[in-house]
Amino acid sequence: MIELPAFVGEALGGEPKDPKLFERALTHGSHGRETYERLEFLGDRVLGLVVARWLYERFPNEPEGKMSRRYNALVARETCADVGRVLDIPRFIRLGKQAREDHANLSDNVVGDVTEAMLGAIYLDSGIDRAEVFVRTHWAPFLDGQKRAPVHPKSALQEIAADKKIGVPLYETIARFGPHHAPRFRVKVSLGRHGEAEAEGDSKQEAETAAAAALLEKFQ
Repeated sequence: MIELPAFVGEALGGEPKDPKLFERALTHGSHGRETYERLEFLGDRVLGLVVARWLYERFPNEPEGKMSRRYNALVARETCADVGRVLDIPRFIRLGKQAREDHANLSDNVVGDVTEAMLGAIYLDSGIDRAEVFVRTHWAPFLDGQKRAPVHPKSALQEIAADKKIGVPLYETIARFGPHHAPRFRVKVSLGRHGEAEAEGDSKQEAETAAAAALLEKFQ
């Protein structure tokens, strides 16, 4: 049996009813059949529900569009990965030999997914109230740091392109590399003769976001 992170007991207010849930939540596909993937699927939905309710209560006068931007930033894989690193989750992820040598436990994809899987395990073990306390505790610094509703780089780039009447940003995946369990993507975004930028990420979405942010800097 693995050593469970200390935050699990704190989140549950005691020992877990089913420790195997948390063992599974920390198990990468390279390690064995009982992996975190199903729990990550569940935890992603729990996180979405908790964050949506939290924002609805926290910002009673804010329109849906601004709440959606806050929501997207809070449930993003990068944010989940940041939460996981604060909790020291990478140290506990169970990996196969090759994935461990490739440091898969350091990627945003894996750390973010495992963080959501742990949330799914907390929900199954102790219910929605405990899951909500966990989210509001560990995502609070990210919400408190939002002085205003964040604008996603891809949305911001599209708005600038529309304002300047210079077309629509086009995204192209120009490379995929790295091991199968921890791929990296390189994406180019272009606005015709008005500029282009390239960036990498652990997913196409992450690479597109980074490329959009890089091109935005050229317009500022």
